Amino acid sequence: MAMGSPERVSDVWSIVHTERAALIHDLEGLDDKQWEQPSLCEGWTVHDVVAHLSDSARTTRLGFVVGLARARFDFHRQNAHGVARERGDSPRETLARLRRAASRTSTPPAPLDSRIVEQVVHGEDIRRPLGLTRLYPRDAVVRAIRLQARTPASFGGAKELVAPLRLTATDAEVSIGDGLEVTGPALSLLLAIMGRRVALNDLDGQGADALRRPA
Repeated sequence: MAMGSPERVSDVWSIVHTERAALIHDLEGLDDKQWEQPSLCEGWTVHDVVAHLSDSARTTRLGFVVGLARARFDFHRQNAHGVARERGDSPRETLARLRRAASRTSTPPAPLDSRIVEQVVHGEDIRRPLGLTRLYPRDAVVRAIRLQARTPASFGGAKELVAPLRLTATDAEVSIGDGLEVTGPALSLLLAIMGRRVALNDLDGQGADALRRPA
């Protein structure tokens, strides 16, 4: 089961802080081998994703712009710099850094719901390879899908990918687009449009077949 309570999440930071705390709890039980497990985020281990979340939690609007300029306006390079900065010499050190940043409300210059997207998607990047599960608030996942469906790929979204599709969740009241049908759990829809191919097995419809084709 992908999601928990259907109640609306009215406060972005309350859900973000709850998800950070839940992830920290899950991370506390990992051994060193699990920390070096490849995540769903291509090229990053679980340890790398945690370092990225710590870096992102500390990022301010001004800091993001300065960091992007230093990375010569390359988002991937900027993210790599952040991982290197926040990844400690040991998993325990990196986890301590995330714990210290968990209550922050700073954010880069992006829609506030992007903080929800980050916690849910990167939470699954970590949990799924480790066989861990999390029940996410239904409204949080729906809001994440809606944001990514209208955000261009150049800003980390999936607008172009979603354009020829119709996304319909089987466990939430969300239907986006008027193209080829893609149906499945809302969490799997979100992960699929964010490029996590492992979620494609949860989806049905002609649109799902199109998503399964090699890019």
